[in-house]
Amino acid sequence: MNRKKIYFTLGVIILFALLIFFPGRQKARQHVNYMTAVEDHPLKCTSCHLHMIDKDRPIGQWLSEDYYSPINLAVSNNGQKLFVVAQDANELLLVDVNSKNVEKHIPVGKFPHSVVFSKDGRQAFVSNQWSDNVMIVDLTSGEVSDTITTGNGPSGVMLSTDEQFLYVVNTFSSDLTVIDLGKKQEVRRLPAAYNPTGIVLSPNGSKLYVSGRRAHMVPFGEPTVTAITEFDGEKKIVRNTLQVKDAYLMENMAFTPDGELVLMSLIRPKNLLPTVQVERGWMMNHGFGIIEQTGKQRVVQFLLDEPNSYFSDPYDIVVSKDGKRAFISSTGVNHISVVNLDSIRSILQNYSEEELNYFANDLSFSRHYIEKRIPTGAAPKGLALSDDGTRLYVANQLDDQVGVVDLQKLENLDPIDLGGPKKISVNRRGRQVFVNAGGTFQNQYSCYTCHPDYHEDGLVYNMAGKGMGRNVTNTQSLREINHTAPFKWNGKNQTVYKQDGMRFSTVLTRTEAFSYPDLDALASFIMTGIKNPPNLMYNPNGELTASQKRGKKIFERTEDNFGKEIPMDGRCVTCHPAPFYTNFQFADVGTLSATDDTIQFDTPHLNNIFASAPYLHDGRATTLEEIWTLYGGEDQHGVVNDMTKMQLNDLVNYLKSLRSAKLETPEQEVLNSGM
Repeated sequence: MNRKKIYFTLGVIILFALLIFFPGRQKARQHVNYMTAVEDHPLKCTSCHLHMIDKDRPIGQWLSEDYYSPINLAVSNNGQKLFVVAQDANELLLVDVNSKNVEKHIPVGKFPHSVVFSKDGRQAFVSNQWSDNVMIVDLTSGEVSDTITTGNGPSGVMLSTDEQFLYVVNTFSSDLTVIDLGKKQEVRRLPAAYNPTGIVLSPNGSKLYVSGRRAHMVPFGEPTVTAITEFDGEKKIVRNTLQVKDAYLMENMAFTPDGELVLMSLIRPKNLLPTVQVERGWMMNHGFGIIEQTGKQRVVQFLLDEPNSYFSDPYDIVVSKDGKRAFISSTGVNHISVVNLDSIRSILQNYSEEELNYFANDLSFSRHYIEKRIPTGAAPKGLALSDDGTRLYVANQLDDQVGVVDLQKLENLDPIDLGGPKKISVNRRGRQVFVNAGGTFQNQYSCYTCHPDYHEDGLVYNMAGKGMGRNVTNTQSLREINHTAPFKWNGKNQTVYKQDGMRFSTVLTRTEAFSYPDLDALASFIMTGIKNPPNLMYNPNGELTASQKRGKKIFERTEDNFGKEIPMDGRCVTCHPAPFYTNFQFADVGTLSATDDTIQFDTPHLNNIFASAPYLHDGRATTLEEIWTLYGGEDQHGVVNDMTKMQLNDLVNYLKSLRSAKLETPEQEVLNSGM
C-alpha cells in the first residue's frame, strides 16, 4: 500500500472516530443526564447496560456470585456446634466452633429462615419461607429426614417445653402452625399478629408470644398500632392480643430467665410528620419494648437511639443467662447494643406510666441503660448465646461471617468465615448500601427501614412536597420493578437512578447523595436483585381455580352485565395488561383527595398485589375489595358497578392469583427478560 493510501485510510479512521466521539459523546451525555437527573454522573455504559442484567441470564451469572447470607443461627447444648441458616444458598450450615470450619452443607428448602434443635442434639428443624414447610434434619446423618407442610411463609420456630410440639410462625398468612412431632403433621392453625416473624416461649412453657411486624391499617393521621398475640402454651389457644402503640416491625422477642419480662425489638415511625423533620433529627426511632408479666403488666417502650446517633433497624434480641443484660442487633448500623436490664427494672419500678411514655420519645434517656455498643460485620441479623453464657454469636448477613463476642469483656473475638466468595459483586455492594443507614442524617434509617424484605412497610408518609400535609403517599414495593418505569405514584422519576439518587437525597435524607459507585450498585441491586416470593397462597402451580377463571374473564371483559360495551379506558385489562399488569401510562381513576394536587397517577404493576395492602396512592383502601366498594362509585377505576357481589369476589380472587412475571408463560418470560 502506498503512502497516499495509508494517509487516506488513517484520515478516514480519524474522521470517523471524531464523528462518533463528539456527536456520540454528546448524545451519551444527554442520555445519562436524563436517566440520572444530574449532569455530572460518569459516562459509563456498564453502570446500566452490563450490571443491570438478570442473574438468571448468562452474563448475569458471570457477573454475580453465590453468597450464603446467614440470617439466623443456633448453638448446640455443648457449645461445640453452630447451626447457621444460609438464606441465599438454601442451606443449613453445620459449623465447628473450635476449628471454625463449616463441616456440613445441608440443602433445605427455598429461602430458609430459622432453625431450632432438640435437646438431645439429634434433630434440627428448619423453616423454609418460600417453600411453605419445615424440614426435620437428622444431625447424625446430616440429611433431611422429613418435611412437614405449614402455613404461608414460615419463619420463626419454637419447640414446646416437652418437645412434643413444634410452633411455626407463618409470616405471609399471619398465623401459627402447631405441629405434633409424634404424628409429624400440623394439628392446629391459630390466627396471629399481622405479618409475624418473632416467637418466644415462657420459661415454664405456659405462655407463647408471637410479634407482628406490620401495623394495623388505619387512615392517615392516626398513630400506628401493631399487635402481639399471646397463646396458651398448654391448651394451644389464643389467650390475648396486645396492642403496641406507635410501633411496628417487631422482628424478634426474648424472655428473661425468671419469666418476669418479655422483650421485643421495634421501630417507632414518625410517618405522620413531614419528611423535613429529618433535618431536626427526629423522623424514625429505633428501640425495644417490654411486656411486664407481673405487677402492672404494662407494655413499655425504650429507645436505642442517642441525640446525634441512631441505631436503625433492630432485628434480634437475646437475654444473657443471668438475666442481667440484653443484646440487640441493629442491621442498619452494624452494631449490637448492650442493655443493662437491672437499670430497666429500676426505671420500671420508679417511674409512672406517663413518665415512661415520655421517655419513649426522649433521645437522651438511653444513656441510663445502654451499657455498650459493639461493632459487627455487615448487616447483623440473628443472635445466639452459648450454653455457658460466655459467647454471643452474630449472623453477619452481608459478609458471610459469624461474629463472636466475648461476653465477659464485651469485645469481639475473631469471626468465623463461612467460606463465601471474597469478591463483592456490584449487586452485593448495592444490597449492602440498601440496608445501611449511613446515607441518612444521623443514621436515622436505611432503604430497608421503609422497604423491609425489600418490599414495603404498609405505611403512608407525608413526603413534604409543595405543602405540609399534602400529597401523602403509600410506600410501594421494590420487588421486581425492573421494566416497570416510571417510578413514584406521580411517575416523575423516570429511573431508579433519579429515585434513589437526586430525589432520595433531596426529599428523604436531607444529606449528600450516594457516591456514584454506590448509586450504580444500589440501582443495579434494586433493578435485578429483588424477587417476588412464589405465590403459594393463591396460585401455587399456575392453575387457576374456578373462581379465579371467572375473575379473569371479568378482568378481560368488553361488555357489562347488561350487554353494553365497556369503553376501552373502563376495562381492567386496558391499563393492566400482562405480563406486568401495567400499561406504563398515566390515568385519573377518581381517587384524588382534598389534600392531593391535581395530577394523574402512574399505573402500578399488579404482580403479587395480594401482598401489598393497603391500596391506592394514599393507602386509604385496606383491601382490594374497598378499591371498588368504597372508592369506585363513579366507575372511573374500571366499570364495576354492574357487578354482583360474587363477581367482585371472583375478580379479587383473580387479582390475588397474579404472580411474578417470570412464572407466567414462556412467551411472557421472554418479554420480561427484554430479549
